Amino acid sequence: MIANADALLKPLTIKGLTIRNRVMSTSHAPGYGKDGKPQERYQLYHAEKAKGGIGLTMFGGSSSVAIDSPAAPWAQISVADDSVIPHFQRFAERVHAHGAKLMIQLTHMGRRTKWDTENWFPTISASPRREPASRTIPREMDRNDIRRVVKSFADAVRRCKEGGLDGCEVSAAHGHLIDQFWSPSVNQRGDEYGGSLENRMRFGREVLEAMREAAGPDYVIGMRMSGDEMIADGLSHEDCVAIAADYVKAGLVDFLNVLGGQARDHISHAISLPNMSFPVAPFLFLPSAIKREVDVPIFHAQRVTDLATGARAVAEGHVDMIAMTRAHIADPHLVNKLIEGRDDDIRQCVGAGYCIDRIYVGGDALCIQNGATGREAFMPHVIPPAPVKRKAVVVGAGPGGLEAARVLAERGHAVVLFEKADKVGGQINIAAKATWREALSGIPRWLHAQVLKKGVDLRLGTEATAESILAEAPDVVILATGGAPIKGYAKGAEHVVTTWDVLTGAVEPTGTVLLYDEIGGHNAASTAEVLAKRGCLVEMATHDRMIAEEVGTTNQPVHLRELYKLGVVMSPNMELIEVYPEGNRLIAALRNTMTEAEEERVVDRVVADYGVLPVDGLFRDLRARSANDGETDLDALVAGTPQPALGKGGFALFRIGDAWSGRNIHAAIYDALRLCKDI
Repeated sequence: MIANADALLKPLTIKGLTIRNRVMSTSHAPGYGKDGKPQERYQLYHAEKAKGGIGLTMFGGSSSVAIDSPAAPWAQISVADDSVIPHFQRFAERVHAHGAKLMIQLTHMGRRTKWDTENWFPTISASPRREPASRTIPREMDRNDIRRVVKSFADAVRRCKEGGLDGCEVSAAHGHLIDQFWSPSVNQRGDEYGGSLENRMRFGREVLEAMREAAGPDYVIGMRMSGDEMIADGLSHEDCVAIAADYVKAGLVDFLNVLGGQARDHISHAISLPNMSFPVAPFLFLPSAIKREVDVPIFHAQRVTDLATGARAVAEGHVDMIAMTRAHIADPHLVNKLIEGRDDDIRQCVGAGYCIDRIYVGGDALCIQNGATGREAFMPHVIPPAPVKRKAVVVGAGPGGLEAARVLAERGHAVVLFEKADKVGGQINIAAKATWREALSGIPRWLHAQVLKKGVDLRLGTEATAESILAEAPDVVILATGGAPIKGYAKGAEHVVTTWDVLTGAVEPTGTVLLYDEIGGHNAASTAEVLAKRGCLVEMATHDRMIAEEVGTTNQPVHLRELYKLGVVMSPNMELIEVYPEGNRLIAALRNTMTEAEEERVVDRVVADYGVLPVDGLFRDLRARSANDGETDLDALVAGTPQPALGKGGFALFRIGDAWSGRNIHAAIYDALRLCKDI
């Protein structure tokens, strides 16, 4: 068991509420809300964490208390009327059945939302200062607005209590309405709600007083806040300590959930939701400092990816409760695995940010390495044994192949896994070579350990052939052979090298480099950073409107920050149309996608990323000999039923991941899980 585990597993009592351990998941926005309510998908997602041993799970990051703080964006929850109460009651029953406690986060978004959704009301704030992230100019709140919103918070906490929730926290973080009043970066008022810090705290004080009156003295009410906004014109660390001490002294809050930064624009978003480019627990010093000044429990979340770090934070007295939100997205059973002495079985968060990035483009939260998270109604976190044991061959030990082998072995099948390289990991081994993306290597590292533990016959350095596969007399063959990079379709593409060539060291460009990106993902942006750090003069051109357009909010700003720092020239709206040699250099012709004007660059290398095409030679060799002609029955896959070809004589042949079509890590892992769980 990890050091300091006892500190982590000790109960915490807040007023009359006892939480069984010091591990929690903060309120966040997985995009699972339906009609403004936390319905079955949302509830099962949190119930899985309760089943997995968590002490406290919070839901409804940014649950709206009023109709002019719309719940529709990002599929959020509305607590603006009593219709939500029955959903809370069912939710609480589900979580309590597994011994965990359940709380919600309440907020009014103020200016941090859109006016052109749901009810089309103006956004409101302390002052009419535009927020870069939401792009709205709010209406300055008058006394009627203040009175109305204060009452909305009071009504909302009553609904939480009647719904059987164990408590709630008020969001005064990430630039929501209460901290819009606090922060001098927003609040420019001249009345009793503006000016001095004491005045700027008034609105939040009135909200909490009204909530306390509505909920009674025994109901647990906390607050999430920043310990330092980390912007030049915002709240300083000293300001935040003063706010925390004042509200606690007045008896307004029963706990504080402290983070670093805020979220008014792209880069501050990335800082407040730190990805793998940040160290573990980068802002722990902020809650630690506030804890020294107050006498209520202190919670903290921000890139605490492993239990050892969390346990140390609690044991050393920095915080009373450690939140491992993204870590639970990766593995909702991590607490039970700790208790059972199965630390090595914990699937550790790598900080890819895929879960959050999806939300900010209107998607739902999914884990890059766990295909079951958010799909608890039809995808198992614990793989059940199969009624019939079979012999399976998997080819390719990238993330998809490793996950297929793991799930098949969990089902009880005999599994042979061929990998032509001398190590597992596939394309992740290439991606992990790119500057701050190294932590991706944790994905195959965990899968590798699991397949070995489950008795998979792993044959590294062994290239599978049709004959060697058939010699195993398999019932099932799964090809996870991955993809190969495309040099593109420009005239003279033979003069182009790929991002793979650069990252693997197959070529080592020097001098002036044009890097052309047709995909808009991490690959090209990461490679541009690598090239620039090696001393190359880099121009990065893309067909898209901006660099790394497909990369989400927690990652794209970090890429852009690094590219700017490294002096990379960024040229959007450009199409590579031709490459040809001239002397000992290359001429790259680009066409502007908007004007169709053509330009040329004289460079030493042209590097491109056009994605991958399936490595399918083995599939072509095997499909005619298979029982199903290599076809995956899509209806059965979606329905969660076994593939019709299984047990019909001969072997059934399937493709997953990039061997099926070039996509991403999550697609490969999900392909493997949803296919193999029914074999």
